Amino acid sequence: MKLDIKLLLSASAIALLSLGTAASAQDCERGDLDERFCDTDGDLLADTPTDPAEQIDPDTLIFAYTPVEDPAVYKEAWADFLTHLSEETGKEVVFFPVQNNAAQIEAMRSGRLHIAGFNTGSNPLAVNCAGFKPFTIMAAEDGSFGYEMEIITYPGSGIENIEDIKGQKLAFTAPTSNSGFKAPSAILKADYDMLPDRDFEPVFSGKHDNSVLGVANQDYPAAAVANSVMGRMFERDVVDRDQIVSIYKSQTFPTTAYGVAYNLKPELQDKIRGAFENFEWEGTSLKEEFEKNGEGQFIPITYKEFWEVIRKIDAANGVSYACE
Repeated sequence: MKLDIKLLLSASAIALLSLGTAASAQDCERGDLDERFCDTDGDLLADTPTDPAEQIDPDTLIFAYTPVEDPAVYKEAWADFLTHLSEETGKEVVFFPVQNNAAQIEAMRSGRLHIAGFNTGSNPLAVNCAGFKPFTIMAAEDGSFGYEMEIITYPGSGIENIEDIKGQKLAFTAPTSNSGFKAPSAILKADYDMLPDRDFEPVFSGKHDNSVLGVANQDYPAAAVANSVMGRMFERDVVDRDQIVSIYKSQTFPTTAYGVAYNLKPELQDKIRGAFENFEWEGTSLKEEFEKNGEGQFIPITYKEFWEVIRKIDAANGVSYACE
């Protein structure tokens, strides 16, 4: 069945508007969550509405993967999983190719996105402003997971250590990215007393692959990137390893988290969660793409525990989760 994605997204938006006052401010415990949400159990996530009239059960589910690289690559990579998700939920599932983090958050906030993988740095905003409820991440067969932020340059750039970036351009990806902006900003300030505009010129590439390609092609003298993205680019021969020199590697951070919109019917949320839990990776398009990072399973997570380090980085950077 051919589906018009624009019509589907418009229909979802209309359905959200029909909730009217249900989405208005509520008198309840919410922590840092937007005033539309409640958090009565203290898990830092928006509670699913208790009133069935405020819960949604879309005929078609919209899925989006974090916009770190070419969306066309990931539409194909997620194809087998989305077929499985459709079978588990009994609903049509459509891949929505978002172009940036802000657009992905706004799509869920406005009711146009039901299931998503948000990148590490976007999770707090998606949770607090859009009602995102993450419950799983990808991991290796041994249960290990995560990625590191690396600051990279190219051979012969004259940059051999972090201090050599002074007076030059440093490419970030987007302000909502952990490894592409938040973590390197906090580390440069705390460990090297280096600030943007004062010590180096910050530029934004938009996405991790743009930053990696920019360094490889010598458009940027240095960039901060997620090494998981860079690794997949090496494996696909998008760039050659010899074109990149790493001068800094961070601690390990949690990777993209997958979850649902807070107001999906509980039974539907359970089916979606089950689809992630029982997905058989072997021989699938998902395994073919993500085994390049050594990933081969979904493991359960809690936002409260796994994203504690990211919230600390945001606090160090003075980041506010205020929802406009």
